[in-house]
Amino acid sequence: MFERLGRFLGRYLEFDRAPTTPYVSQDFEALSDTIRVGDVLLVEGRAKISTGIKYLTQSTWSHAALCVQDASDGKPCELVEVTVAEGCHQLRLSKYQGFNTRLCRAAGLSDDERRLVATYATDRIGMTYDTRNIVDLLRYLLPTPPVPVRWRRRMLAFGSGDPTRAICSSLVAQAFQSVRYPVLPTIEMTRASGASRRQRQEAWHIRHHSLFVPRDFDLSPYFAIIKPSIKRGFDHRQIPWAKAGAIPGEGASQSANNVG
Repeated sequence: MFERLGRFLGRYLEFDRAPTTPYVSQDFEALSDTIRVGDVLLVEGRAKISTGIKYLTQSTWSHAALCVQDASDGKPCELVEVTVAEGCHQLRLSKYQGFNTRLCRAAGLSDDERRLVATYATDRIGMTYDTRNIVDLLRYLLPTPPVPVRWRRRMLAFGSGDPTRAICSSLVAQAFQSVRYPVLPTIEMTRASGASRRQRQEAWHIRHHSLFVPRDFDLSPYFAIIKPSIKRGFDHRQIPWAKAGAIPGEGASQSANNVG
């Protein structure tokens, strides 16, 4: 009974609402040409569960997917993502055409390491979210719960089982941790054995994967933000500006100049 209820609840929470005009005009062709194996695609979702995640993480991004096949060899670009309804699965990049997205690329990874990250994710295709743990899903029925900011990230890991699979960033973080690559490590200042009190050194600790959220790949100092339109070659002189009427705000500025 709990499993059936969980599946129903998962489908309801992940139901994609009517498409809206993205705030940023996305050049999907440029994104397809730019994304590479090992890149992380952050998505601003429209479903109820997306609203809850964006509120709890205080971020635009509610979902993260990992590129496991790019278009460099002429094949369609493929991602691996985790959802409540479908678990870990592979899909085409075209699913997110028309969404607000951000492309994050780990700095300094070799091609072999990128493939290892992608392999880690593809090896887990078929893993499913335990929908019997409905307490992990019920929190998203109230998109903006009155929770203090300092507790919101912890609320994502509240419940039983592996609740962070519901927001997908756990798998992506684990894929990078498999090659010892940092996302947002915990850095502790420690005193070396036999050293004086003033002599301290950094000790890096891998943050537990259950505490990662999509925005961490955006905030991480070790991931570059890739702008596909700029990467492809942006020329503002080629913008087809509307010719009818004045540019918004231009008339008011001109009037103010005339008054002056």
